[in-house]
Amino acid sequence: MRIKKTTACNLLLCLLSLPVMAQVKPADYVNPIIGTNGMGHTFPGACVPHGIVQLSPDTDTIPHNVNGVYQPRAYEYCAGYQYKDSTIVGFSHTHLSGTGHSDLGDILIMPFTGPLQTNPGTASDPDSGYRSRFSHNTEVARPGYYEVMLSDDAIKVQLTTTERVGIHKYTYPVGASQKIIVDLNHAIYNYDGKVLWANLRVENDTLLTGYRITNGWSRVNYTYFAISFSKSIKKYGYEDKQKIAYNGFWRRFKVNENFPEIGGRKVVSYFEFDDSDNKPLEIKVALSGVSTLGALKNLEAEASGRTFDELTIQAAEKWNKELSVIEAHGDKDKLTMLYTSLYHTLINPSVYADVDGQYRGVDQAVHQTKDFMNYTVFSVWDTYRALHPLFNIINRERNTDMVKSMIAHSQQSVHKALPVWSHMGNENWCMIGYHSVSVLSDAIAKGLPVDKDQSLKAMISSSSIPYYDHTDEYMKLGYVPFDQSASAASITLEYAYDDWTIYKLAQSMGNQKVADEYKKRALSYRNLFDKELGFARPRYADGTWKPAFSLLNTHGEGFIEGNSWNYSFYVPHDVNGLIEMMGGDSRFINKLDSLFSMHLPDEFFAHTEDVTREGLLGTYVHGNEPSHHIPYLYMWSSKPWKTQYWIREIMNRMYRNNIDGLCGNDDCGQMSAWYVLSAMGFYPVCPGTDQYVIGAPYLPYMKLTLENGKELVIKADKVSDKNRYVKSVKLNGKPYHKAFIGQQDIMNGGELTFEMSSQPNKQRIFKGENRPYSLSE
Repeated sequence: MRIKKTTACNLLLCLLSLPVMAQVKPADYVNPIIGTNGMGHTFPGACVPHGIVQLSPDTDTIPHNVNGVYQPRAYEYCAGYQYKDSTIVGFSHTHLSGTGHSDLGDILIMPFTGPLQTNPGTASDPDSGYRSRFSHNTEVARPGYYEVMLSDDAIKVQLTTTERVGIHKYTYPVGASQKIIVDLNHAIYNYDGKVLWANLRVENDTLLTGYRITNGWSRVNYTYFAISFSKSIKKYGYEDKQKIAYNGFWRRFKVNENFPEIGGRKVVSYFEFDDSDNKPLEIKVALSGVSTLGALKNLEAEASGRTFDELTIQAAEKWNKELSVIEAHGDKDKLTMLYTSLYHTLINPSVYADVDGQYRGVDQAVHQTKDFMNYTVFSVWDTYRALHPLFNIINRERNTDMVKSMIAHSQQSVHKALPVWSHMGNENWCMIGYHSVSVLSDAIAKGLPVDKDQSLKAMISSSSIPYYDHTDEYMKLGYVPFDQSASAASITLEYAYDDWTIYKLAQSMGNQKVADEYKKRALSYRNLFDKELGFARPRYADGTWKPAFSLLNTHGEGFIEGNSWNYSFYVPHDVNGLIEMMGGDSRFINKLDSLFSMHLPDEFFAHTEDVTREGLLGTYVHGNEPSHHIPYLYMWSSKPWKTQYWIREIMNRMYRNNIDGLCGNDDCGQMSAWYVLSAMGFYPVCPGTDQYVIGAPYLPYMKLTLENGKELVIKADKVSDKNRYVKSVKLNGKPYHKAFIGQQDIMNGGELTFEMSSQPNKQRIFKGENRPYSLSE
């Protein structure tokens, strides 16, 4: 997709004007530049589905902190790229997609032709460093490929990848010297001292090997690499920006120029190549978390003997294969959002094992796996809600490997804990809950071939660590006390759901002792409901409620990344019980209505980095994950048609084919998975059941091609913004009266047909066995 230097609304390619689904492939509808409101938490560069290499331009070097003082603008560069910037620092090989915190940016390469500069310079004075100006007119971004012209030196940059190898093609001006910077000190969320050590060896005139060890969000991240060049090195050297206090007997060598062994803490190296043939320079950079030998094996297996153009075609074919799991009809903007969303769901988690199956575990030991592919980048607080349930439909084999990776993580963990938020062989403990238990329980409920005994053991262990986020007080009191944690109410609500998933698995296995214990824990949410207030409210260890309590304030009220108005609806496993706690059906509906319609003054979210006015519908915050199931809660009430109304409003308002088209951080695919599932017409309100609660389809036609060879066709012929209400549903030609569709019905394939109307069908109310699951009858 060529990115034009115009307004955000004009980003669509001319190729998108082609007839729908006639001359274009699914990947042609993807717009990799779509990100968050002004935050740029996406990377437009090249990757293949679930590859560890995500090769992309970094447009600035704002540090996470300076002398320990947090730099707020660092938040804009979670993915390294900001569309508003006019310079590029270089092209690094690892990135996170749509996260609200960051790391990585490993192994940055920048081509140049002029005088050597070993610092990146600044955006206000690009000439002071090796960065270059660029224009969006020269950018091309599509799945598996990125291109840009570096205007300062007139160098054309083209990037593509395999799972473990980044491939660069640099076309220099005729007659110009061909040089590159390899900056081993650059990082995203960088700070003084983040790089613990970097090492680089010039093995011969076309091959480098090395590694660097960083201390960031990933506490100890080992990144090994092997770099091959299409041309011979003619001259090279480096500068270490940090003086080494003791250099031993290395001082006998002139190590900074043409010496084949380079080491230091802030190493910036440079290479000049034989440019006599005036051909482009091609560079292949293979990564490994294990060793340089592993990186060399990855290089040989995935990229050796293949040209840049061949690897670009291969990357495109991989994307089209993965994206073709869904065929859809609709207008260009809607299809662009659908396939861009699907694209986002296929970026993370990422493979984290060499081609021979070796990988670095959270115990920092090297492990060998033969029966599954190991994965990393588990943003579980986000992705348990919709991303992993989506995989249980369209990506079952891969999700099985992800679950096995989580179990392996728990076995290697000194805490015996499943992932909370893990990446690059480390646990970073970000956010709350122990939501990997949901991923395991949901996978088993939906028929994935996962060891139940191992799963239950890991789930019980994760939920019983007394020193993890006040789990000891929670187990003792039935809630986390506010005098022990500023996020006490949120933690309690999320623990209760997590415990329900353990109850559900134990019950299915006939382990009644565990089931009874965790069923009791699953009802802990009741301990926070102030029945007079009708909302969840934090309480102290002595049982008293927090006084002077605000339902709207996001800070200081016991909730993390949310307020009581949103978090009080977080009881996905017991909606019937929630309705009772809120005062019955009528009051429950009134509260939902108010959530979507009432005004939230700016003062209540002004200091929350990732919530803006664009992400609000009334007081409902779609840009933050704890609210994602809320529009579907009407399906338990006497007015289920309101789900149909609000789902379409959210999709229309919160997902747009613009530069800043997402209303919040995509969070490793969760925001996008919500969109893909909701477009199908159903959503997993309570992962751990086999049910997807029916809303309303967004497009007139979707076809899912399942891994078992069957197809599920979803039809809604007259659906539109006006005809957003479901009059009736048929499954394989027979009237369907349930408020949910089960996993097996989806996997059996067939045809799910929606008759749409401009008016709600107020007789279509669900009771008894037709109502979605709830722990309370």
